[in-house]
Amino acid sequence: MELIALLLVLLVALAAYSAMAAASRHRRCSRCYLLDYVCYKPPDDRKFPTETMRAVLDRSKRLGAPARRFLLRVVLRSGLGEHTYAPRTFVTGREDSPTHQDSLDEMDAFFHDAVAELFARTGLGPRDVDVLVVNVSTFHPAPSLASRIVREYGMRDDVASYNLSGMGCAGVLVAVDLARNALRARSPRPALALVVSAECIAPNWYTGQDRSMMLGHCLFRCGGSAALLASDPALRGRAKMELRLMVRTTVAADDDAHSAIVHREDAEGSVGISLSKSHPKVAVRAFTANIKRLAPRVLSAPELARFAAVAARRKLLRRGGAAAADATINFKAVADHFCLHPGGVAVIDAVKRSMGLDERDVEPSRMMLHRWGNTSASSVWYVLSYMEAKGRLKSGDRVLMVGRGGFGSGFKCNLRVGGDRRHARQGCLGRLHRQLPTGELADPYIKKYALLENRPLALVGKGLMYRSPNRCSATEIIGLSLKHRVFNPVP
Repeated sequence: MELIALLLVLLVALAAYSAMAAASRHRRCSRCYLLDYVCYKPPDDRKFPTETMRAVLDRSKRLGAPARRFLLRVVLRSGLGEHTYAPRTFVTGREDSPTHQDSLDEMDAFFHDAVAELFARTGLGPRDVDVLVVNVSTFHPAPSLASRIVREYGMRDDVASYNLSGMGCAGVLVAVDLARNALRARSPRPALALVVSAECIAPNWYTGQDRSMMLGHCLFRCGGSAALLASDPALRGRAKMELRLMVRTTVAADDDAHSAIVHREDAEGSVGISLSKSHPKVAVRAFTANIKRLAPRVLSAPELARFAAVAARRKLLRRGGAAAADATINFKAVADHFCLHPGGVAVIDAVKRSMGLDERDVEPSRMMLHRWGNTSASSVWYVLSYMEAKGRLKSGDRVLMVGRGGFGSGFKCNLRVGGDRRHARQGCLGRLHRQLPTGELADPYIKKYALLENRPLALVGKGLMYRSPNRCSATEIIGLSLKHRVFNPVP
């Protein structure tokens, strides 16, 4: 009997050990690692400086002098520099009559360049990909863009492909979340996911005169990104980052949020994308709702206790009729770096205030808005690339990626918390970002169009410091002392 009892104990112990080992393997394989990513740099013949924008406005037959004046004033205040990129139709004078093939050519150029470079840098091939997620908001042909990538690169016939549209600027983190869940569904079998995010600008030129629908011309520019995610623990040592947590919030039930960015017709039947004045306010509201879900999962016990105490004190003081400061979260306790979507100067400023960040924290977003413009869903990858190129990220650092957007599916805010695992290798884009800024970033057309600002010329640059980086010197933008002749991050 004693021998039987001993055997039973051993069997139970072996079963418990096997269950624990299986659970451990499942946890390891359910983790998500960022192996590498590539940001697309369009060819130089597609650059879209202020003078080209002026030429586009001048040849428009439907825009009167007040509308052209309004758009140039917005461009000068937008924070965009002279080296952003536009579709070839804008440069060649066909912006108001793009063809379906123009849109396909814009996407194919990006797919051929960025995805091929990503495979070359990682040493992996298209046949290794198990999951493909393509995110392009405003262009969804048939066959889908995901199918075009599968065909161009000869991927396996069992690859799980997904094509997202209408997700707006926050779509990149929606795509990452979808890829992560698809990898988890295959656990414990290791799998590889390719996430491709971009925006097709060619078919979205607005030809009407509604000013709320003209603003997109002043902000959105061409760009794209491709990223490889893996769940294989064997690739952990090669990974740039590990995805720790994803929190998604959609506030589309709110009327202001639902109408923040809308694809619609104007009174004359012209189709375009309308940006409402409530956009920055809605962005902060969505971000606040997202933080309420994120904070309990990432804040330490002392920080949670401090926040709860301040919130309770504020409630008691308000009941007594006394003024009380709002309870704020110390975001520096959540992350070491903040990868904010550069949706525009007003949006960056609003999120900076709501999060209590300093200028150094939002510098990467401002600089990427200046260099690339708002590239929609891919923009946060450009910001992350800037951080890597400047040597900001170190092993063990935590990065909070904030994607915000409202096109198609109502306004939403997605947060991703990742831990940096290694110093990144730098490609051509990394070298380009290391060179930013090169001397002056002054807009060469600010003097020419200064009268549009309705203020004395001498006040134009100074009055817009930190609001329009393309009109300030490099030292003014990033808070460096004048003795620095090349860029170095603020210590």
